[in-house]
This record gives sequence, C-alpha cells and structure tokens, in this order.
Amino acid sequence: MRAAIYTLGCKLNQCESEGLADAFSQQGFTVTSPSEDADLYIVNTCTVTSKAEQKARRMIRRYARLAHQPVVIVTGCYAQLNGDDIAALAERLHVVSLDKKSSLLMMPAYIASLLSSGVSLQDAVSSFISDDLTESSPFDYRAITFVYHARAFLKIEDGCDNACAYCRVTLARGKAVSLDVHEVIRRCLEIEAQGYREIVFTGVNITAYASQGRDLAALLQAVLDALSQRVSIRLSSLEPDMITDRLIEVCRDPRVQPHFHIPLQSASDAMLTAVNRHYSVELAARQIRRLMAVKDDAFLAADIITGLPGERDSDHQKTLQFLQDLGFSRVHVFPFSPRPGTALFDAPHKVPEYLRDERAGEIRRVSSKLYGEYVSRWQGRTVDVIIEGMFAGAVQGITDNYLKVSITALPGDPEQARGRLCRARLSTEGDVLTGTFVEFA
Repeated sequence: MRAAIYTLGCKLNQCESEGLADAFSQQGFTVTSPSEDADLYIVNTCTVTSKAEQKARRMIRRYARLAHQPVVIVTGCYAQLNGDDIAALAERLHVVSLDKKSSLLMMPAYIASLLSSGVSLQDAVSSFISDDLTESSPFDYRAITFVYHARAFLKIEDGCDNACAYCRVTLARGKAVSLDVHEVIRRCLEIEAQGYREIVFTGVNITAYASQGRDLAALLQAVLDALSQRVSIRLSSLEPDMITDRLIEVCRDPRVQPHFHIPLQSASDAMLTAVNRHYSVELAARQIRRLMAVKDDAFLAADIITGLPGERDSDHQKTLQFLQDLGFSRVHVFPFSPRPGTALFDAPHKVPEYLRDERAGEIRRVSSKLYGEYVSRWQGRTVDVIIEGMFAGAVQGITDNYLKVSITALPGDPEQARGRLCRARLSTEGDVLTGTFVEFA
C-alpha cells in the first residue's frame, strides 16, 4: 500500500508532514513521492497567500480525478479555515481540520488493522475519519526517520501571539505554545542517535519559545550542551524584535548553522506600523548586523511583502535600499493578497495589482543580484554539505550556509550517502553551483 504527502508552505508544515510520513512507514506503508502513483494522498495545505490556496485546490482536484480513485485527505491551515469549501471540490474527499490534524498520526495503525481483515482502503479511512476525532497536542509529531528530507526537523513551537494585519496563520494556529524544554532535548538526542547531522528547529514563531522560564536562547544553549559536536542546529526564522543579546551570543557556537531567515516584510517604518509589526527599521538593522557579526558571511534571507495597502513608491525604495545595504543573500517576495479575516482584508488605499507586481519583480531582480554576489564570494571555499540524494540525475546537497549544490566526484553510491556530511569545494559551472567532493566529515 502506497501513501504520499504533498506539502505546501513553511518548514513547520514540512516537519508535520514528515511526522505523518514516519507514522505510515512504521505501519509498513510505502511512502512515495507526491508526484508518483499512490493509493492514498494527503495534501497538507497553507493559507499564507491566495496562490498557496489555489495550488492546493489544483492538487486536490488532480488527485481526486486519477483513474485508480485514490483516497485523498486534506488538512493544514487552509483546511482549518475553509474546510467546507475544500470538501465541495470533489467526491471521496476527506477534510481534517488543523486542530485535529495530529489525529492522523494514529490513522496508519487503525487502517492497517482493517486492511488486514479485508476492508477496503476507502472504507477504512472513512471509518477512521467518521469517528469523532478529538483535538490533540500540536507536538505529537515526532518523526524518528525522515522520508522527504536528509535533515531532521523538530517542531519546538506552534502558534503566534502577534496580530500582524496581513497574516491569516494566527487565525488557523492560535496563540503561541511551546514544547517542554526537556522534551525538546530528549527528541534531539533521539534524532542524533538515528545518525542525523542537522536538526532544523521549526515553528510559527520560534523566537516566541518559552518553557519553564527558558526562551529560545536558553533552549538552544541547553540543546547544544546535550548534543555531541557532530550535530548542527538550523534556526528556521527569527523575528527581528525578538533577537535577544543572549541569542546572538549563543549563535556564535559553530554548531549553529550560518544561515538566518528574517521575516522583515518591509523596511519602511510607516508600513511596519500600518501592519502592526513591533519593531522599527533601525532596530531590525541593528540586531541583524549584530547577528551577522558572529558568523563568517552567513546566508541572510528575508521575506518581503510588496503592495501592502498604502505602500508608496518611497516605501518600496526604502525596502530595496535596506536589502542592499544589509547585504541580504536572498529575498522571498510575496505580492500582497488580502486574506479573509485579517485587518487588511477590506483596507482602503489598495495598491494596483500591476504596480504591486512590478515592485515584486524589482525586488526579485535585486534578490538575484545579491544571491549572485554571495555565491561569488564563496567560490573556491570548502564547506560542509549534507548529501540529500539523487535529483534529476545529479547528486544534490545543502551546504551549512544553505546553498543548494550539485556534488561532483562523490565516491560510492549516492543513495547510500544520503544524509551524510561531507566537505566540498564550491565552484560554478554555468548556472549550476557545484561542490567538488573532498572528504566525508
């Protein structure tokens, strides 16, 4: 029996999908790529943008129309907020809201027992879903092995107490909650025992982490103290106003990967105030510079929203200048789309879509330029790379500073090397960033 999980959105969704994939694997299911034939598909949705929702609907319809009539289950943030709309997309569709999503972790064992007694997969899943699924802990996801990634993902936090005027995620996931600090350490040690060389800390807002009087900095230090020198930690995203002095100092540890992602959204004080962000451009610049100072030319990424209601050309120009002055390595651009239930849904002074998209295109061009400059600075340097496996005929990997590379001269079977850490020398062949294998680390 084959199961596949199609994931949209953030690293938190990816982490939760890995938990589901592991639950299926533990019950003897073959977990396959979502692009391959499967008997059961789970679509793990996102509601950050209307485009993410459109993509979810397209994939739901595609799976539902397959000739072999697979079981299709839809969950995630979009399913939490628009479950009835999703259910109307196709027949034989099961919608599981986000607050009951972790109940799906129990489904593989449940349906496996029914399948062994001759019940069809469709009936087994229907029986499971028709039971009154109860709300469960958002921290029930605890994969032992990771199917879709060579790196480990650990959810340490969920929800967010901010009320950013554009954001719908807080409506779906609720207030910030954190995994107990001792449980975080225990799970990290379990992951290390499985041989993983990197753990990615995920959450909606990991800088809001709070457990037993410990914040993210204290948690990170406790985890580093517990783990061996062989395992690195990558932080998924850091809110500018919650980057503390202590966190900056802990990030000096060489096991904290030199890669920082900042959901900046804008570099105009007027726009930050208008959308209820809790920092000034000056504060963001100061903390980002201090954070970058503890690493050797770390990879610095940002999220930017273009075309927020009331955004003037001067606001846009300030953002462009800030991105270049701070030396960001890559920018993830989100053209503003009004999200139902948010403060900006019916906001006046909307920016015309053509202008919003022009601004997005301009920032993408700047991002491409900045990325090229960053890669050029790393030419000829030797870095740590985690081998992810074969993709499109090439061995792919992720460097410690979050560059995706094609690894050349790798000895042995690439699939056997998946998840291993190696040293590689960076160079560029045409548009392809390559890392020439030096040695296993």
